[in-house]
Amino acid sequence: MSVDFKLSASLRSERGKNASRRLRAAGAVPGVIYGGGEPPAAVTFDHDALMHNLENEAFYSHVLTVDVDGKPQKAILRELQRHPYKPTILHVDLLRVREDTQINVHVPLHFINEDTCHGVKLEGGTVSHNFVELEIACLPKDLPEFIEVDVQDLNLNESMHLSDIKVPEGITIVELAHGEGHDHAVVSVHAKRVAAVTEEEEEEEKESTSIQSDEDASAENDSS
Repeated sequence: MSVDFKLSASLRSERGKNASRRLRAAGAVPGVIYGGGEPPAAVTFDHDALMHNLENEAFYSHVLTVDVDGKPQKAILRELQRHPYKPTILHVDLLRVREDTQINVHVPLHFINEDTCHGVKLEGGTVSHNFVELEIACLPKDLPEFIEVDVQDLNLNESMHLSDIKVPEGITIVELAHGEGHDHAVVSVHAKRVAAVTEEEEEEEKESTSIQSDEDASAENDSS
C-alpha cells in the first residue's frame, strides 16, 4: 500500500438531526468510529478535506490513520452517506481495525489487456463486466488497493469466474466461501450485437408491404 491516508477528527457531544445540520452548515461532516474492542465515538470531519481524499480510489479500500483529538487510530471506511443531488457528504462511518483480526472489505477490480484479449482482437468480441469490485477477507496488513484481472487469454463466448481470479497470499474471496454455486462469472467476452436484417426478415418485410399495397388499392377502388 503505497499511499498513506490520514484524517483528522474531533469528538462531538451533540447528537440528533438539528446538531448534524448545524455541523454541515459549518463545513463539517458528522460521523462515527466504532469497533476494535473500543466503544463507538461520535466525531466530526472537515468536509473539504474528506472530499479531497474521496477523489482517490484507493481511499475506499485502505487502512486509514484517523487522529481523533490527538489519539491516532487505524480504521477503514465502512459506510458513506452522500446527498442525493449535491456534491455533499452527509455522514461517514469508520470501522477500527486490529492487526491480528481479519476484516471484510470491498476492493475495486482493475481489468487489463482488454484491447488485446483474444476474443476481442482475433474474434471481434466485446468485453462485459459483471463485477467491478469484490468483497475480500484478510488481515489489515494484506489489504490491497485493488485486484488485477488479466483477460488476455479470454476467447469469444468465454468467461472468467471468481475462482479464476488470482489474489495475493493471505486474501480470500468471501463469495467463494459460500459454496460452489457462488462461483459467479466476473467478466465475459460476447459477440457484438449487429443490427443486421436477415434475408428472411427482408422477405417478410416485402410480403407485408405487398399485402398493405393490395389492401390500399382495394380500399381505393371501393371508395370510387
